[in-house]
Amino acid sequence: MAGWLDLIAIFWFLTIWVGYTLYAKRRAKTVSCLSFELRRKRNDWMKQMLSRDNKMADVGLISTLERNVSFFASSTLLVLAGLLTALASADKISLVLRNILPWSSQAEVSLQLKLLCIALIYVFAFFQFTWSLRQYGFGGVLIGAAPDGRSMEEADRQAYALRTAKVIDQAGHSFNYGLRAMYLSLAALAWFIDPVFFMMATVLVVVIMKQREFHSKVLHALRDC
Repeated sequence: MAGWLDLIAIFWFLTIWVGYTLYAKRRAKTVSCLSFELRRKRNDWMKQMLSRDNKMADVGLISTLERNVSFFASSTLLVLAGLLTALASADKISLVLRNILPWSSQAEVSLQLKLLCIALIYVFAFFQFTWSLRQYGFGGVLIGAAPDGRSMEEADRQAYALRTAKVIDQAGHSFNYGLRAMYLSLAALAWFIDPVFFMMATVLVVVIMKQREFHSKVLHALRDC
């Protein structure tokens, strides 16, 4: 029975994850949310950037964003190292869990598979963070290569600003996907307690993410700016 519950739980987890990602991506195109408002701000930022002689402030902002993403990318590697170490000590972890949670007796193989699943989540997060880093780098190149907007036709200036903002916006999306994976990996920790608890924790984490994305106070502040 536990084996079937584990399969149902992981299917539920992946369905909720993919479903919320598609839902948030679709809603962000038409409904005011963090992604929608930040895309609007990035467009305004790049339009202002083209009108400035000195673009060091813009380059500095991109560098700050890259450092933030780099921190998370490094953190995922540390977590992965810890998970791989835990895989080799699954027998000891199983004994500890049996002492703490006597009703949840887990075989060593089952525990290793759960650790491996969580490790795969962090592998996905690492790829998203590193891709975000590269895209921010591309955005920095476009800012560095930006012509003097005052000598450009209005249509050309608008097009360059929007394309540059699009690259930076894609970097932000990749960063968001990585963060989302890390949030959901916390829900996956509940899997070690009980598969049903894991499914409940997944729903709770998604509700928290939706609240922050579509109804948070920072969203209202961004919308009013």
